[in-house]
Amino acid sequence: MKALQDRIKQDGNILTKGVLKVDSFITHQVDPELMEKIGQEFARKFRTQQITKVVTLESSGIAPALYTAQALGVPMIFARKAKSLTMDEELLTSEVYSFTKQITSQISISKKFLHQEDRVLIIDDFLANGQAAKGLAALCQQAGATVCGIGILIEKSFQPGRALLESMELPVYSLARIASLENQQIDFLGDDE
Repeated sequence: MKALQDRIKQDGNILTKGVLKVDSFITHQVDPELMEKIGQEFARKFRTQQITKVVTLESSGIAPALYTAQALGVPMIFARKAKSLTMDEELLTSEVYSFTKQITSQISISKKFLHQEDRVLIIDDFLANGQAAKGLAALCQQAGATVCGIGILIEKSFQPGRALLESMELPVYSLARIASLENQQIDFLGDDE
């Protein structure tokens, strides 16, 4: 997606050869116009899959997932990283290791929101090692729901996340695929289609 790639080139900040900071438009401050375009693109790609729910992980995935859900006309669910006092019902749970935070979190979704008949599109901001998407897919599978695809804003293709998800037979569609962050340079792979 050219608009996202252009924004990454303009405002992305390479911290190390494995870490790209996009806090000015995705992960801290959010550009709603860009998120709306992202949501429309994911909806275009997955419209034929009869998606019934869009699922993401708090917090950076919420904005693009919400715009995707709006474009598809379905609810959006976000998995929580911490249990709230109001979450007293039965929960679907999974563990997720964060590459950037270097911690493992237990994530959860209430069983009342995800069901066997659901067809799910998972949306996430980054794909590095694939652990967040794998954990979200595990939650969906616990509910008996079908994961129809995984939409990623920024894929670090030099890391093993895509291979992991594809080995689980989960279709991955990334809007910006980064081949390398070497030498303070962002090099993109070709478009995912």
